Amino acid sequence: MSVAGIVVRDDGRVLVIQRRDNGHWEPPGGVLELDETFDEGVRREVAEETGVQVEVEQLTGAYKNLSRGIVALVFRCRPAAGEAIATDESRRVAWFNRDEVRRHMAPAYAIRVLDALDGGVAARAHDGVRVVGSG
Repeated sequence: MSVAGIVVRDDGRVLVIQRRDNGHWEPPGGVLELDETFDEGVRREVAEETGVQVEVEQLTGAYKNLSRGIVALVFRCRPAAGEAIATDESRRVAWFNRDEVRRHMAPAYAIRVLDALDGGVAARAHDGVRVVGSG
């Protein structure tokens, strides 16, 4: 089980990372530890990857990577403290608008951001790159 945080500023821009291991742009997130709640995991992962402390607002989606068997729960968050900086896990951090999300992220990750911005709760499956189903 993994978690991710879609951190949205007041101007609508979203916090994203460029991963050190593969160079892909994604929302910050990672594997949930056994002894932590979903909110704790989101806060930890976002802080570890970006330096930003967040307040978790709501669940916005569940996404299954069919090729790896991983389910990610994605939560909309707002920044609470700290400055966005690259860390041991992120090559770069940035605040993207919708168009930049679509342009720089693989569809399987861009949809997580767009779903969070649009409201509601989505349930989708993907193959690691492309969305292949919902519901």
